[in-house]
Amino acid sequence: MRQPLSQASIVQFGTSRFLLGHVAAFASSAIAEEGSREAVLVVQTSARPEGKAKANALAHQDSYPLHIKGLRNGVPVEEHLSVSSVAGCLVAQDDWEALERHFIQTARWVISNTGDSGYDVAGDTSLSAVPASFPGKLTKLLYARFKAQRPGLTLLPCELIGSNGQVLKEIVSSLARKDYQDAHFSTWLDVECCWVNTLVDRIVSAPLEPVGAVAEPYALWAVQQAPCLIMPFEHPAIEVVSSLQPYELRKLHILNLAHTYLVDQWLTLDLTDSITYVREAMQEPKLRNALSEVMETEVLPVLALELPNMDLNVYWQSTLERFDNPFLDHRLKDIAQYHNDKLSRRIQPVVVMAKNYAIPTPKLSDALKRKNISNINDKTTLL
Repeated sequence: MRQPLSQASIVQFGTSRFLLGHVAAFASSAIAEEGSREAVLVVQTSARPEGKAKANALAHQDSYPLHIKGLRNGVPVEEHLSVSSVAGCLVAQDDWEALERHFIQTARWVISNTGDSGYDVAGDTSLSAVPASFPGKLTKLLYARFKAQRPGLTLLPCELIGSNGQVLKEIVSSLARKDYQDAHFSTWLDVECCWVNTLVDRIVSAPLEPVGAVAEPYALWAVQQAPCLIMPFEHPAIEVVSSLQPYELRKLHILNLAHTYLVDQWLTLDLTDSITYVREAMQEPKLRNALSEVMETEVLPVLALELPNMDLNVYWQSTLERFDNPFLDHRLKDIAQYHNDKLSRRIQPVVVMAKNYAIPTPKLSDALKRKNISNINDKTTLL
């Protein structure tokens, strides 16, 4: 059953399959299992035709399908769920007045996942009738709420940017100072609104048409505690933590590092023509053994000293299950994009940490020496 719009206290910017398979799905579960009343209004932020088509489906369907496919404790999982937390969907370009009215009267939380360039303002102004950028739209809506003398909101961005809540706050605050020159509004943004850093982790691998998603069983939404924080609902995948840094480092240097080291070995062993997906790489003993050995002899011993209170072995085993997912077509060629940069961000810091603990890292060091290696005649490999 569709939730009433009057209960859509969560305004979600973005119709991406990730959000459909992550936050909106958690909200639906909370409504069904825990009696939560907090539904979602989805906002399509761009005017792209495919985005508008998805927004139209979200606006008119009572629910959408979410297929969970993968491994859980070594057992194949295939679940077909129905997500019914979405009470409506508005296209910012076409429905601005309705969006502003809802933002003023009903919103309590703001969720966003606007892509890698989602925080790019690029000369935008919130004084436009409909600002082009997400920060521009958000600033304009927050100013309307401020002028209506409404309480501040809690903002829970999900973009994969370090300290995303604080980064978004600084961008919006800068726009507010430039566009409105209202010290009271700036104080309201700083004091009345709650800007929260979060970290998301789930592979939502494919869309379903006209709207829906396919996701892996694993899911995490780590939310950094703040004195002002009140979450809209509870869910087993949500962890409210004192600091996100250990979670960010664990993800970067286990999940992300493992992907990059797998690509390094895939290139080095010249398996690019015979192996396409991560799941296929994990079935190749040369690749699986190389990955397991470097993690167990170099990466995990270092991280165990650097992050002594984190469940690193459990996380590594769950990562292996995710890599083994027989339903996931995760292309190694895609992971290989910006490979040199990923070697620097994901592997090099572990080598530096290891020196502090006198732990040898010959395999990781060899991978760093292979920067600029390329066995694929494709410009996306090592941009």
